Amino acid sequence: MSERPYNVLFLCTGNSCRSIIAEAIMNRLGGGRFRAYSAGSHPTGAVNPHALALLKKFHHDVSEFRSKPWDEFARETNPDAPKLDFVFTVCDDAAGEVCPYWPGQPMTAHWGMPDPARATGNEAEIGLAFADTYRMLNNRISIFLNLPLAKLDKLSLQRRLDEIGKAQATTPAE
Repeated sequence: MSERPYNVLFLCTGNSCRSIIAEAIMNRLGGGRFRAYSAGSHPTGAVNPHALALLKKFHHDVSEFRSKPWDEFARETNPDAPKLDFVFTVCDDAAGEVCPYWPGQPMTAHWGMPDPARATGNEAEIGLAFADTYRMLNNRISIFLNLPLAKLDKLSLQRRLDEIGKAQATTPAE
């Protein structure tokens, strides 16, 4: 194991929903072994209120969340950026963009999923879209946290990270 926590960056275009939710989950489940951040290629400037409400419902501290540009984590624009170990894109738009140079030459993977901010319908239907996003990210992050990182070579780890991006959310038995 690394002497410092592994640094994980979750990327999305707007940094208002999925990446924020992933950051919250990773920081809770990572138990000090992981430090999560989030950013966007074109941040909206505000965290989606439905995302904040959901995180509050699950007792996450939301006081520090903000929508921020990925430049804060790029070596070219911020020499004090944390050395990143993993970078995960959680939206298809960000995955297709040319990313900056990340400090630390991190492992990367695409964990894309639908954008809950685009959900339509009544409040219950929109809430369900955000809950599905939370469930799917929680599932993927849980799988990731249970990987034997110290025992996997780089190629095997990359393969596992890519497989996690294809994992679907688990739903409780009815």
